[in-house]
Amino acid sequence: MSKIKIVAATGCPTGIAHTFMAEAALKKAAEKLGVDIKVETHGQVGVENALTEKDIQEADGVIIAADKDVNADRFIGKPALDVPVAKGIKDPEKLIQAIIDRKAPIYKAESAANLPAEEENTEEQGTNSIGRQIYKHLMNGVSHMLPFVVGGGVLIALSFLFGIHSANPEHESYNQFAELLNKTGGLGFQLMVPVLAAYIAESMARRPGLVVGFIGGMIAHTGGAGFLGGIVAGFLAGFIIYLLQKAFSKLPKSLEGLKAIFLYPVLGIFFIGIIMFFLVEPMTAINEGLKNFLADFQGANPVVLGIIVGCMSAFDMGGPVNKAAYVTGTALLAEGNMYFMAGVSAACITPPLVFAFATVIFKKYFDKQERNAGLVNFILGSTHITEGAIPFAAKNPLVAIPILMVASSVSAVLTYMFGVQVPAPHGGFLVLPVVTGAFQWVLAILVGSLIGAVLYGIYRKNAYQKK
Repeated sequence: MSKIKIVAATGCPTGIAHTFMAEAALKKAAEKLGVDIKVETHGQVGVENALTEKDIQEADGVIIAADKDVNADRFIGKPALDVPVAKGIKDPEKLIQAIIDRKAPIYKAESAANLPAEEENTEEQGTNSIGRQIYKHLMNGVSHMLPFVVGGGVLIALSFLFGIHSANPEHESYNQFAELLNKTGGLGFQLMVPVLAAYIAESMARRPGLVVGFIGGMIAHTGGAGFLGGIVAGFLAGFIIYLLQKAFSKLPKSLEGLKAIFLYPVLGIFFIGIIMFFLVEPMTAINEGLKNFLADFQGANPVVLGIIVGCMSAFDMGGPVNKAAYVTGTALLAEGNMYFMAGVSAACITPPLVFAFATVIFKKYFDKQERNAGLVNFILGSTHITEGAIPFAAKNPLVAIPILMVASSVSAVLTYMFGVQVPAPHGGFLVLPVVTGAFQWVLAILVGSLIGAVLYGIYRKNAYQKK
């Protein structure tokens, strides 16, 4: 009997941790179950170990473990499981076994509504629900946008090292290099909203959606609608192209090139322009209102805000709830608010450090493999990779997650109380040179991490003594 062959595609919004953790988990599970597997990763550097048409044709099944667009249309007609990337990390054997047992449905790109009724909404198959599709489209935009925000934010912050007004030619502290850094970084920030909108639309409507999304995002950016306007423009652009594709679906095949190069961009840009003309003003008001509300809340209730941000960041360690806080912080960062992101970053850095410190302080209650993983978590936590906490938390989530929420909340609350400013949404301690209040920020994170480590260590000690 020939060996079962499986192909897989993994991808997470940041393209740094979940993507490769899912890849490693699937490969390990495949080896254990005696299955051949090839995993294509969609990381921040792009597609690696790409699946060929031959790979897909010869595969007995497909596993799509992704929270972003991985061009799943190429799997139409194959038995496939479409699940969140976190499920690829937590239940790789279960997913592979479903392929082996031929329980995977035939993949339909259009929607989950095409699946038989009994196959919808089952955990094993991971549905293409409307909510999940919206999340994947949004995260595809966020994934492509992040490098612009990180690069732009760090360059702007570096310009401030020469003096807060060093980029201003009329100020006495003016420095030409500082001006170069500030202007170049500013361009990265200006492109953030158009790129976000473009790749939301690209996820929905492939390449035809890209240009319409860019234009919609530019209208949102120049009109002051900001991050929220970019999100709305991206989804509108994708929907407009979807409707145009339906409208022109009966045109002769020979006109496919004309549709792509002329009809879709001309009509798409026309319609997004008209719609955004009416939406920009109310979206700008909403954007300003949200920004002012959070800024006021931040000053008046840093404890409450820190608890909310801490709990959200630690709840699912890189999942949708965590990303909601992270995306909000990124949006405010683009608006010039560097305080909110400081708390989010602190809360995201803390969970891996909790387990890292616990394995050192309570060493005897962890086995060798866990202690080694704990040492790795010092690196993961320090570089803002929250997902390093997942293997520990997965062993007893009902105990570990509340402890992580407490620890992250402490770190976020102290960060807000100290008034720390962080100019980049990623990088962890690597961006310390450009953090305003760097010492206080590290102190806040260490206090939260050590509190969590002691709480988790006590739990492990009690569990060890009971055994």
